[in-house]
Order: sequence, then C-alpha cells, then structure tokens
Amino acid sequence: MHFSFSKSDRSRTMAVGSQHSASVDHLSKIAASAGITINGDAPWDLRLIDDKAADRILAQGSLGLGESYMDGQWECEQIDELISRLLRHRIDEKVKTASTLWHVLRAKYINNQTRSKAWEVGEKHYDLGNEFFRDMLDARMTYTCGYWDQATTLDEAQEAKLDLVCQKLGLEPGMTVLDIGCGWGSFMRFAAERYGVQCTGITISKEQAEYGQKMCEGLPIKFVLQDYRDLSGQYDRIVSLGMFEHVGRKNYRTYFEAARKNLKEDGLFLMHSIGGLYRDHDPDPWIHKYIFPNGEIPVIGQVADHTEGLFIIEDLHNFGADYDKTLMAWHANFEKHWAKHAPQYSQRFYRMWRYYLLICAGSFRARDNQLWQFVLSPKGVPGGYRRPKL
Repeated sequence: MHFSFSKSDRSRTMAVGSQHSASVDHLSKIAASAGITINGDAPWDLRLIDDKAADRILAQGSLGLGESYMDGQWECEQIDELISRLLRHRIDEKVKTASTLWHVLRAKYINNQTRSKAWEVGEKHYDLGNEFFRDMLDARMTYTCGYWDQATTLDEAQEAKLDLVCQKLGLEPGMTVLDIGCGWGSFMRFAAERYGVQCTGITISKEQAEYGQKMCEGLPIKFVLQDYRDLSGQYDRIVSLGMFEHVGRKNYRTYFEAARKNLKEDGLFLMHSIGGLYRDHDPDPWIHKYIFPNGEIPVIGQVADHTEGLFIIEDLHNFGADYDKTLMAWHANFEKHWAKHAPQYSQRFYRMWRYYLLICAGSFRARDNQLWQFVLSPKGVPGGYRRPKL
C-alpha cells in the first residue's frame, strides 16, 4: 500500500514526532532521578514501544502510566521494582495532573461510598469469578495480607495471619464472632475449626457469599449479603479484614458506630486495613477506575479521630512490608494459571491485572503503603491489653 504526503502533511508529521521526542526527553530526565533509564537494559527500566506513551504519562500521571501499559505502549521486566523506585524518589509528586486534583477533591467533598455505590466494588471486582481467585490466592482463599514472620509459603503466611488475628482477639469456644467484609469466609472457617467459635459474615459480593457458604458447609457459619450500615445484633468479637479500604472518609464514623453498636461491652474489635502516609493523599485514579471503584485508604489520624468516644485503641501493629511478599506470591499464581483463564478474559485484562498486582507490590516495598491491625475495645481491657507473644 502506498501513501503520498503533501508538504504540509510532512510538516505536521515532523512536528508531532518532535513533540513525542521532547516528551520522551522530559520523561527520561524525571525517571533518571529514580535510577530508571527510559529504554534502558535494567529489569526495572521502562522500554517504550510507542513514544506516545510518554505524552500520556506526562499528561495523566498514574492513569496514563497504567492505561498506556494496558494498551501495550511500554514494557518493563520488573514493574514492581519500577514502581518501588518511582515512589521512593517521590516521582509521583513531580507528575501532578488535573486528573490527580480531581480525584483529591472528589474524595474530599463527595461521598463515593453511599449505600448504592457500596455494591459496585463487589460487582466489578470480587465477582470476577471464584475459580479465577481460587487459582490466584492461597488454599483458604484469603484476599488480604499474609504474615510472613516465620512463613516460607503463601499458605503458611495466610494461616499465620489468621491465627494471629484469633490470638489477638482471645477467641474461646462458644464465642460469637461477626466478620465485616468476610470475603469467601477464610477467617470464619479457620476460627470455627481451630477455636470453636460461631461466626456471622457480611459481604457485598453475591459470588463470595454463595461460594463461601458452600465451603463452610457443616460449620457454625452464616453468610449474609448486607451493607455494614444495616447490621444488628450483639457479638463477643468483631473482625474486619481488608474491608475498611472500601468505606471512605465520609463514612468512617458511621462504620465505627456500627461496630460499636454490635459489640458487647467487654468485647474486642480487630480492624485490619491498608493505610497511607498523608491525610490529604491522592486516591490513585488508575486503581479507582480499573480495580477498586470508590476505594480509599485511611491514615492513622483518621482512625483515631473517628473512634474517639467509641473505642480505646488497645494495640496497633504495622506489618505492611509483608504485603509485598503476599502480592508477589499472588502474581506468581496468576501467571502460573493464566493459560487456564485466558479464554474467558482479554489480553488487555491480563495486562491490567498483572499491572495491578505488581504496582501494589512496589508500593508496599517502597513503604508508601502500610498494613495496620488495630485492636479496639469499648471501654478498655481491665488491667490492660497484652498482644499475644507468637
């Protein structure tokens, strides 16, 4: 096929090419300050397949970086390390965009986690397919950070985390436990089998509730498809693992009020959540658009503010670095089983999901994100709370 260009066409082509080249040069200077070479040979270097990716990254920041990868415009052998280096050197601060500002204002002034919006993440993320998640996660299907203190495998790390939670809560046979955001019920199964407790779990994912109930057959466990704002009952213990990230700052007080209302006076509440470093942080626009709609991670001060007068913070434990190992293990499982799921999903989905797991691993490696476990009591444990020695 033959194309002919007029002089004006050639001029426009040269101008566009020059623009892309200038963008690549500018991006190269920014990346170099983090030890990253554009089109370099190191495994964490970003290699451009299409120079237009540089324009998208500079114009849209995180959203442009993620979408241009999904579109195959750049490659990187170790995306996790690329992101870790970018965050450690605060490169995200150098690429601020109008899109970033919009997400900051949106989180600050708009309630993105109303009753109607709360169900979106279940439909768009957790209902992707039980078999898909079963192949990616550990044997118990635990979709939260593992505890790698003495563990060497993903299964060991998740069992260690579940046992850590049970011991922090001081579970005893016959206790009643509420799990807010119970997923497929991994914690409830573990607690019922190992500690003899009765569990009720709430979730906003229909797929999780149906699949989880089947896996918990024969155990004193009940799944309820319900928003936390509609909770009623009295429980000896409450646990919430990896659900607070979906609550949103406009609803933090409502969330803790719901937990307090449903917890007995001498009870304990363990809240496990990803956390950020800055109160007015930027909700990531790519994660919001493609992975967790309406999600937001808190800072410690927000938890303290919204538990005031409701709970005493008995214990705070940060093992965020363990999420790096957990996410890399999930990524290894995802890659191992992708051929099985490829016919059901697109290549763009593959790049999106791979990117999600690896950028999150990089963010925890850079210590830009944290993982907290709070142990809360309504009036204070008599004589003081003691974290169990493990």
